[in-house]
Amino acid sequence: MTLLSLDKVSKSFGGVAAVRGVSLTVEAGEILGVMGPNGSGKTTLFNLISGALVPDSGEIQFLGGRTNGLPPHRICRRGLARTFQLVRPFLGLTVLENVLVGLGYGCRRLTGSAARNRAKELLSSVGLDGQSARPAHTLTVMDRKRLELARALGTSPKLLMLDEFMAGLTPVETGEAMKLIRALQNQGLTLILVEHIVWALLDLSQRIIVLSAGEKIAEGPPASIAKDPQVIEVYLGESATS
Repeated sequence: MTLLSLDKVSKSFGGVAAVRGVSLTVEAGEILGVMGPNGSGKTTLFNLISGALVPDSGEIQFLGGRTNGLPPHRICRRGLARTFQLVRPFLGLTVLENVLVGLGYGCRRLTGSAARNRAKELLSSVGLDGQSARPAHTLTVMDRKRLELARALGTSPKLLMLDEFMAGLTPVETGEAMKLIRALQNQGLTLILVEHIVWALLDLSQRIIVLSAGEKIAEGPPASIAKDPQVIEVYLGESATS
C-alpha cells in the first residue's frame, strides 16, 4: 500500500530551485532513506511533505488525499509526524509535558490520566523511563532526541520522518538510535530517514533516493546506491570515479 506519493514537486526561493521535479512513493512498512550532500534539498523536501512549505508545483498525496497547502497540524492529524535536524523540545516544560503536547494534537487525541499513562509508555519505549519529571532543558543531546521522538510518536503517526536523527551522536549513541528505529519499524511504523551518516542509512533502509542540487539523481536498494557512479561522484568528486 502506498502511504505517500510526490509527483514532480518543486520549490524555489528567490529564483534558486531547492527542489526540482521530485517524484517518489513511500510504501507501508518500509524505511525509505533520503541522502545527498549539504544543500541538496533534503530538509526542504521534508518541509514540503509536512506542510511547513507549500510546493510551487507538483502534487503531494498522503493516504490517498491531496495535502498541498494544508497546514502542518492538519497533516499531522492525518497521521504524518516528523522530528527536526535541530531538536526542538519545549525547554520550559518537563519531559512528560512535552509528550503530552503530542498526545493532545495528533490522530488520537488523549487527555487526563489516559494521556499521562500513554506518555509514560512512550518515554519508556524510547529509553527515558523514570525521566518524566525532569525539565527538558537538562537533557543530553541524545536524550533530547529521544524526547522529540516520543513526542512525535504521541501523535500516533502512520508515517514518521526523522531529519538527521543521528547527527551529533557518539558511535555508541548512533547504535542505540539505530536500534530504536528498527524497533519502530518492527512495530509496523513506516519511516523516512534523512541522514548524513551514510553507512547507517544504507544499513537501515530498504530503499534510498539520492538528491543533488534539488533533483533526484538515483533511487534503488542500498547495495545498488552504494555502487552508483553518479552517487559516488556527488559524494566523493570526479576523481573517485575516474
